[in-house]
Amino acid sequence: MSDRATKRPPDRPAGPHHAGSVPPDSMTLRILATSDLHMHLLPYDYLADRPSDRIGLARTASLIQARRAEVRACLLLDNGDFLQGGPMGDLVARRASLFPDTHPAIAAMNALGYDAAALGNHDFNFGLTFLRRTVARARFPVLAANLSMRRGPDFASFCVIDRSLTDPQGNRHPLRIGIIGFLPPQTEEWDQDLRPLMHSDDIMDCARRLVPRLRETTGVDLVVALAHTGIGPPDPTPRMEHAAHALATLPGIDVLVAGHTHEVFPGPRWQGRPGIDALRGTLSGKPAVMPGFGGSHLGVIDLHFTTDPQGRLTVASFSARTEAVAPATPASALVARPVAAAHRATLRQLSTRIGRSASALNSHFAVIGHDRGLRLVNLAQRWHVRQRLVGTAHEGLPVLSASAPYRAGGRGGPQHYTDVPAGTLSLRHLADLYSFPNRITAIRLTGAQLRGWLERSASLFNHIPSGSRDATLLNPDFPAYNFDMIDGISWRIDLSVPARFHPDGRLACADAARIRDLTWQTRPVADDQTFVLATNSYRLATCGLFSPLVARNTVILDRDAMTRDVLRRYVRRQRCIRVPDRPNWTFVPQPDTSVLFETAPVALDRPLPEPDWLEGLGIGPDGFAMMRLTL
Repeated sequence: MSDRATKRPPDRPAGPHHAGSVPPDSMTLRILATSDLHMHLLPYDYLADRPSDRIGLARTASLIQARRAEVRACLLLDNGDFLQGGPMGDLVARRASLFPDTHPAIAAMNALGYDAAALGNHDFNFGLTFLRRTVARARFPVLAANLSMRRGPDFASFCVIDRSLTDPQGNRHPLRIGIIGFLPPQTEEWDQDLRPLMHSDDIMDCARRLVPRLRETTGVDLVVALAHTGIGPPDPTPRMEHAAHALATLPGIDVLVAGHTHEVFPGPRWQGRPGIDALRGTLSGKPAVMPGFGGSHLGVIDLHFTTDPQGRLTVASFSARTEAVAPATPASALVARPVAAAHRATLRQLSTRIGRSASALNSHFAVIGHDRGLRLVNLAQRWHVRQRLVGTAHEGLPVLSASAPYRAGGRGGPQHYTDVPAGTLSLRHLADLYSFPNRITAIRLTGAQLRGWLERSASLFNHIPSGSRDATLLNPDFPAYNFDMIDGISWRIDLSVPARFHPDGRLACADAARIRDLTWQTRPVADDQTFVLATNSYRLATCGLFSPLVARNTVILDRDAMTRDVLRRYVRRQRCIRVPDRPNWTFVPQPDTSVLFETAPVALDRPLPEPDWLEGLGIGPDGFAMMRLTL
């Protein structure tokens, strides 16, 4: 049912939500939620070419079936970013003729009987035509309340789902549930081809306008917000990206499913934050979950209803949790069957040989400057941009290239690293080296802006005063995809200086200057020196970490070729890739100072890039290998 649902007098739960013991005469509605599946439908790691016990909707489906069977009334919801991610997602989008019927993700979700889903920002990566054609086959509503189309019909803002609760005496009580979906307002800025086609509004403004309308026009008893947005501060700011906590402060929203940042809530990471109960799973007192990434977790919210003296349903207590899908959980045939053909086609495609590499390419030590794979991406981008500048006014300018390690652990877990062995390079390995369907962009910038770019990137690191022992090197709130390393120049990073920027790009310490000894061809870079920087299309977004540095700059190439296509052509041209493991940046030495960082467990069995300064400390509690670096 769309936002033009049949009118019915309101019948709302009375009184505030609260967690607590389950009343003996209560009736339970269970809400099950997934988020950020990113096309991880089967428990298979296509980049490593092996089964995985950490991802896959097929494994989550077995847990879904078990939890459904425990209650009479249940909803199954998804919180967006289900169509993009991984080689299968790319193959289905780029070779749609191989899949003329239902998209594998939609087929799997149909088979599982999803009741509703919200769209996430990455669901738009392959274009609006593809998205519309894909979700048209969904047997459940697909929602995007804060999205308005400049051409064509809007997606539904909300839907209404009816369930029936049975009390201990056998009496049935109708329950109407409103589901409303939100996505980040930056969506069309991250994919600028979408800007002429649609506009995504501020989440809070949209919720203030539509939630009362949802309640008044449909008479729902309960409102669930599918919020493809992270958990940020409770106080709203204009066009905030992480608005889940702010949404929870609004009257009329009863339950929230958050997502987008691939984190898990409830969980210890949120302990001590104002308005958040990290144990019971509440945001401003309302039950909420964020169920990880790729099917790693299932969000489970149980609402226990009783009736008041007037016979109205009221929430007497609730519980909210996320359940990790246990490694031994089997894959459900409900998902495996409709996805099997796409799985086989993906394996065939990835086996295509492209060239050879004389050395292993991995991101195990990208955060300390050693990443041959990242250097290869930058070499390919520079090669492509130089070709495109021949015969133009920019032909004689120095060409640099910026790229970030997309697979470098963090929220993706201890297996989330690029790891390409020496020898034959196939399409699988290129997908491992560059995971996203980005396009190459080139901008003109000055030496001063180049230094600012590096300062923003260096905000990945915590402030490490000299003399610190085993301090934590990385800021966990800074995503690796913003850690841009620039090829063609050299510099040093002084960790004894505080970071100039917060992880979201806000100024933290205006006078802080971590970047030292910035040189091009061994000569110091002057502030007014001019360069061409090859980067990806997302860096042009007006909301990104680097946006102040590109907002007024000349764009020389605007969303040119796909980065992975350029990488493939470059490798084929070179035939055998030889990438030196020679970092173009280092840390400024600090006497009697050491730092710790996490990396892939397999790194403990490989030669260390700096054995005099680096040592392995074993496996930590989260499954990562712990490393100590002496500065």
